This record gives sequence, C-alpha cells and structure tokens, in this order.
Amino acid sequence: MSKYDAKAIQILEDAQAVRKRPGMYIGSTDERGLHHLIYEVVDNSIDEALAGYCSRINVIIHKDGSVSVEDDGRGIPVDMHPEKGKSALEVVMTVLHAGAKFDKKAYRITGGLHGVGIHVVNFLSEWLKAYIKRDGKIYFQWYERGKPQCDVHVVGKIENGNFVWIEDGHDEKFKYSRGTYIRFKPDAEIFETTEFKYSIVKKKLRDLAFLNRGIEITLEDERSGKKEVFKYDGGIVEFVKFLNEGYNPIHRDVVYGKDEQDGIIVEFAMQYNDSTSENLLAFVNTIHTVEGGTHVSGFRSALTKVINDFAKSRNLLKGIDSLQGEDVREGLTAVIHVKHPNPQFEGQTKAKLGNSEVKGVVFSIVNKILSTYFEEHPDVATNIVSKAIAAARARIAARKARELARRKGYLESLDLPGKLADCSEEDPERAELFIVEGDSAGGSAKQARDRHFQAILPLRGKILNVEKARIDKVFKNNEIRALISAIGTGVREDFDYSKLRYGKIIIMTDADVDGAHIRTLLLTFFYRYMPELIEKGHIYIAQAPLYRIQKGKNIYYVYSDEEKEEKLRELGNASVQRFKGLGEMNPQQLWDTTMNPETRRLIRVTIEDAAEADRLFSILMGEQVGPRREFIIQHAKEVMNIDI
Repeated sequence: MSKYDAKAIQILEDAQAVRKRPGMYIGSTDERGLHHLIYEVVDNSIDEALAGYCSRINVIIHKDGSVSVEDDGRGIPVDMHPEKGKSALEVVMTVLHAGAKFDKKAYRITGGLHGVGIHVVNFLSEWLKAYIKRDGKIYFQWYERGKPQCDVHVVGKIENGNFVWIEDGHDEKFKYSRGTYIRFKPDAEIFETTEFKYSIVKKKLRDLAFLNRGIEITLEDERSGKKEVFKYDGGIVEFVKFLNEGYNPIHRDVVYGKDEQDGIIVEFAMQYNDSTSENLLAFVNTIHTVEGGTHVSGFRSALTKVINDFAKSRNLLKGIDSLQGEDVREGLTAVIHVKHPNPQFEGQTKAKLGNSEVKGVVFSIVNKILSTYFEEHPDVATNIVSKAIAAARARIAARKARELARRKGYLESLDLPGKLADCSEEDPERAELFIVEGDSAGGSAKQARDRHFQAILPLRGKILNVEKARIDKVFKNNEIRALISAIGTGVREDFDYSKLRYGKIIIMTDADVDGAHIRTLLLTFFYRYMPELIEKGHIYIAQAPLYRIQKGKNIYYVYSDEEKEEKLRELGNASVQRFKGLGEMNPQQLWDTTMNPETRRLIRVTIEDAAEADRLFSILMGEQVGPRREFIIQHAKEVMNIDI
C-alpha cells in the first residue's frame, strides 16, 4: 500500500478536474451529457437576451461533428482582467466559477448558476474557437482540451457590415456583425458518442424560443441540409397551443397570467383538453426543471384551491367533499416560467428548483390571477370544474378497480409471465430486461442473449393505448399485465421502487414505422404509469442496425443511411443487406449488433424524450385531423425513419 502523506493529496487544475470527473458538471458522458454542451453555450446567449442585448441566435451542426453557436449580443469582454492579468475572454473560458453572473450587475436574470458552463464545454472539447465581435473588431482565441493555444488577439475587422480578415487561417462564416461566436468539437476521449442528434437540439431550441417571446433562433444541420427558424411572438401561450396539438381543448382560449413579487417574476399559461393526463412543463430562467421543484408545488396548490373555491361557491360538488390535486390536473396542459435573480438548483444539471420562498410567491400570484379569471369567465371555470368532478368520480372507480385487480392478482402476481425468459442474475443493478417486438424477434433474442444477466419479454403486436384507456381497462390488458409483472414495481399509487427487478429496461423494436409506433406506445405507458423509471434513468432504447455491409471477409453494421453512404465511400463496392426487422437477424448478428454491452448502442430515455413521444402520439393517434395531416406532410420524405 502506498504511503498516505501530503504528497498523496492531488491538486487538479480546473481542466484536469473537469476531465477527470465530467459527470459532476454535465450529468453524464452519454448522449444526454453530449447535448448538454450545446445547452451550456446557448444558455449564455439566452442570458444576453434576458438582459435585453440579444435578439438572434444561430446554431449550426457542422459536417466535421463540431457545433457553432453565434449571437448578436454584446460579446464576451476581451479587455484585461484586473486580478488575473489576462484577457477577460481567457478567464471566462479557462477558470472555473468565473463569470459576470454572480453580483447581478451585468445580468439580473440568468440560467447560469455556478459559473462553470462555458469553461466545462471548453475543457471537454477536443478544440474550441472563440470569436468576439466588439467595437468593429474581431477578437480570437483557440483552445485544445481547455488550454489556450494563443493569446487573445485581433484577427479581423468589420467594415460596413462586411467581415475583413487581417490574419490568415480564418474562414468562419458569421451571420451577425456583433456578439459572440463559439465553435467546439466534443472530445471523443470523454464522450461515449460524439454524434449530435438534430431532433434533440431542435426540441431544446424550440422550447427556448417559446420561453423568450420574440427571440429568433435558427438551427442548421450541414450534414442533412435541414434548417429551421423558431420565433414565437405569442410566447408560452403559443407553447401551450403547440403542446395541445392532437387534443380537443375544452375551452377555446389559453389562460395566461404574469406578475412579479419580491423580485421574482412568475408567468404561466394553461388550457384543458379532453384527455386523462397532465402535461406540465416548468422552467426557471429558461432552464427546464424536469424534476419540478418549489415553483411546481406552488402552482399546483393554487390551482387546486382556486378550482375547489369556485366549485363550492357555485354548489357544484354534489356527492364529493372536495377535489384532489390529481382531479384538477387531469387533462391540464400548462407551462410555468419563473424568473429568479438567485435560483438555487439541485445539481449542476439544474433538474429541480429548491428555493423555499418561490412556492409562496407562485401560489400567491397564480391564486390571484386565476381567481379573477374564473370570476370573469364563469363558463370556462364551470367546464374545468365539470371535468375535475368527472376525474374525481373516475378516481374513485379506479381505486375500486385497483382493489379488484389486487385481489385477482393482476398487480402483485407471484407468477411471472409465461412468455418471460428470465435471467439468473439476482442483483437488479446488473440485470437487463429486453422488451422485444413479436415472437419471431423474441425467439432470436432468447437465443442471442447472455442468460446470466439478460431477460427477454416478447410482446405480441401493439400494446394498449393507455392515453385513451381508463385504469380498469389497462389492468385487463394481457401485454401490459405481463410488463407490470415482469418489472415488479407496480404502477402509479402502488409503485414501489425497491421492487424493481431490472436495472436496465430496454425497448428493442424494428427500425421502421411500426417499430416506432410500438416504441412510442411503450414510452407513453412508462411516462404515464411508471415515470420514476424514466426519471431515474432505467429506460433505454436499443438501436438496431439498418444495414449489413460486407467486403471480402470483413462485415460492418451501420445504423443510418448517412453511415451507410459514408462506409460505402470508404470501402468502394460491397454487398449491402437491408434489415427490415429484428426477426431477419440470426442470433449471432442480434448479439453482435444490438445486445452485446461491448458493441451495442443504447439510448437512455429522458423525461423530455417521453414527453415528446407522448405529444407526437397524441397527434398521430388523436381525434384532431388537422395536426395529424400537417405532421404527415412535414415528415413524408422521412417516413421510413421518423425519429420518435
């Protein structure tokens, strides 16, 4: 054993510290952590917008795997820092906890909290370029894995809106004549994957455009040629309408309110539809708090109180003592956005708001605005109360259904489903459950698996659409009962995390439209009945290959049309086999490509993924013809590979 003395105490430089423990700063090094890099850079531009200095942001995913983020804000300062003796740009890019967001002089409201965002992106990138356009000049600094490769210096100037380079080696294409331009390439030494997904970036930027009324955000993907512009003058009112596509609203107008108390700005928008689910998105300083927090608690408490007060004042609660929170939230689509000068998040990834004072502020503002709205719009309030009363009666009926299901053994059956091929591993953390589409693929998977730690549950056909079914019907469905029994936790009020039988629950479906549909149905089930499994990172999607390419004795599996074309360019002529489904693969191929932990590609499902799948499902399977038609027209060319 080595000697434990002062020499054993390591002092890591900022870059070393971040690179050694990246998960502490960006949550993970998987696909989710990779995309978090873009969010950190974009959030800096959004902070400029919140401060009133930026109106346009341009994001480009480049062909070389790098990403650039450009804004038309003030530009990061480049003059000498009084304490560090170097350019403020270099300090911002290389020193942890350095920034202009602590004393609230340069920024009153920010998404950044700990001052680690842009530095962490720098430290976890193979290289990063920073161009600052200020005072008619273009300043530049280049970094490799967080270390400056040159001093901050002028490389160009701006004359009559044109960019004139005065130093060779620069060919960046700028869109705005002022502001900050950051281009970075994630480090493959750090991340499990360095391939950015357009759909994931798009959702983040679209949300930001909704939350920042009038801000124009452009997203371009050089790999595919896709380009979209997001700009919403209606702000979160348009956000709620967007989320409600595919549903039937029970009142025409979106209820909107905004006010400020104790320096905290609260903005909310809401509209009820005829579904049985709640869709509440909560944000703090444009940061999506996927795990909620005190602002969500305040909003829900106020909503329950106002609806109960109105119902009792109009004598509408016949046979019911009072409406519970779950009753008044059924069919609710809402967005709440709180702007706080000093938000206290839990963790660097900002998943949950912890400020205790926010609950009371949100409750007070929502209670006041919503009470006034209900008094002025009694017809809308009556519709909402009627739906909540129907939900209360359904809750009582569902409780009886659960009790009946429990008595009949639907929920806590000691017998595992007969179709389940279980594994021998008893430690849930090491055990995996593959949910496989169809008996054919299930047979291959059972032969391919490592039976020590991999269990297989084949499902026959498409499972029940839980979005439209009451809980008593859900419990009677054989495929869902098999799922509940295999996973072991129970659902909703009966959910018990300690009884989880598998640390990884992997959805494995064909790479076609039917497979995407089944995947979406399963995600909707988990999102509505076992959300904790998604929140804690237990749900995954297996990526099956689309093609098998062979040249001589060498075999390659590729997972997209782009990968296929790139591989064919590299290899020249090869035989190409297109996999139409998992059942076409023999057990060895299935193991090599989709099930072997050493070679497979898994995507961890997040709450955002599940929420988006739920929204798309409501569009594709709902009763609203218009939104479904628009969606199909928009995605007609990519129908074989719709990325749900």
